[in-house]
Amino acid sequence: MQTPIQITIKDTLNSDELEPTIQEKANKLEQFCEDIISCHVVVEMTQKHKQHGKLHNVRINIAVPGKELSANRNERENVHIAIRDAFDNIRRQLEDYARRLHGEIKTHAELIQGEIVRIFPDGFGFIEDSTGAEYYFNADNVVNHGFEKLEVGTNVQFIEAVGYEGPQAHRVSVEKKT
Repeated sequence: MQTPIQITIKDTLNSDELEPTIQEKANKLEQFCEDIISCHVVVEMTQKHKQHGKLHNVRINIAVPGKELSANRNERENVHIAIRDAFDNIRRQLEDYARRLHGEIKTHAELIQGEIVRIFPDGFGFIEDSTGAEYYFNADNVVNHGFEKLEVGTNVQFIEAVGYEGPQAHRVSVEKKT
């Protein structure tokens, strides 16, 4: 962590016992993401509830590059369970952040706009995008079996794929009119 962990404990009797536990759990978070800038943990006791007794709230705020993560565990009778649950929640958020950062989460491919420049009755053709690049496609790559409806000059959208002989167009569909 770039800055020391901040721990705030309000209105809780056993604060000396909680601080080392919180410090240890906060230090373990770096196993899941090395990019943590700061971590602030707040543990507080709410007013005594008539039926449940003393209730505890735990809030964790973590700053990572480009994002703020937070976890709240409110109104738990056992402060240790509230701390455990809050750290479990923030750990999952850090794992997701780290996966996105390292490109391990699947993202949807960007749709490319193009125009059919050549089409052959044998079931294949070529699409040209706005940069002049050409993409091969065949009837199997056309959405909803619409290959027969395509003709030269039709505006389409597609997803780029790399084939054995160059760029290919997959999921080809007629561009919707807006």
